[in-house]
Amino acid sequence: MPKKAVRVLATVVILGGAFITLLATSMRENVQFYKHVDEVMPAAADWYGKTLKLQGNVVPGSINRSRTDALSYRFDVKHGESVVTAYYKGVVPDNFADNAEVVVTGRLSQAGFQVEPDGVMAKCPSKYEASTAPNLSPSQGLN
Repeated sequence: MPKKAVRVLATVVILGGAFITLLATSMRENVQFYKHVDEVMPAAADWYGKTLKLQGNVVPGSINRSRTDALSYRFDVKHGESVVTAYYKGVVPDNFADNAEVVVTGRLSQAGFQVEPDGVMAKCPSKYEASTAPNLSPSQGLN
């Protein structure tokens, strides 16, 4: 094999290896897992420090605001039989309330789930509930 071909092949192998290593490293750091609370909490220690999106419902009566900082919240999120306490500092969505279905983004620790800024998303239940309007034929109208 000529020297030039060996150099080209070596360059391609080195650059390809560097690119794959860089890609793998950057992807590993930015991975986010989407899980329900009951998928994570039974083996919580396995999830400590990993970025997660946790889905569940806000436990009624668990929403607490700090007395000294109106933007600091503590609330419980439940799915199935598992519950996690979430800590959040920021503005919550308008539809954030007891029983609201939420997805929180952050990191799990022994102290609870630390929600990142803008990491609370509450789903609007009206999109998923059956309409309570009476069934009207087109000729009846809504007078």
